Amino acid sequence: MSVNKELVKGSTSMLVLGVLEEKEMYGYQIIKELEQRSETVFALKEGTLYPILHVLEQDGFLEAYWEDTSSARKRRFYRITKKGRKELDRQKEEWKEYAGAVGKVLQLQNA
Repeated sequence: MSVNKELVKGSTSMLVLGVLEEKEMYGYQIIKELEQRSETVFALKEGTLYPILHVLEQDGFLEAYWEDTSSARKRRFYRITKKGRKELDRQKEEWKEYAGAVGKVLQLQNA
């Protein structure tokens, strides 16, 4: 089943912060991690992810740094900041409230 892009768009920053909460990653890793965990529901393109990473970095939720990798390429890695962890917690609470309300309106089980 395909998920409406507008639904995905509204939760992407929370999902990015969520995977970076566990470990530092570079952009392509983030894309693959989201894709794998969501069973391809969140299959982001680089052109979608990098502007989100830039905004999260500008807002102080992420820090970026360059690092050499075994393939002799420099990659830009991202890590969540303390401010980013607080924002993630806030977004998770907001998501729980939203999902619960939707479940109640649609009379979904376990809402």
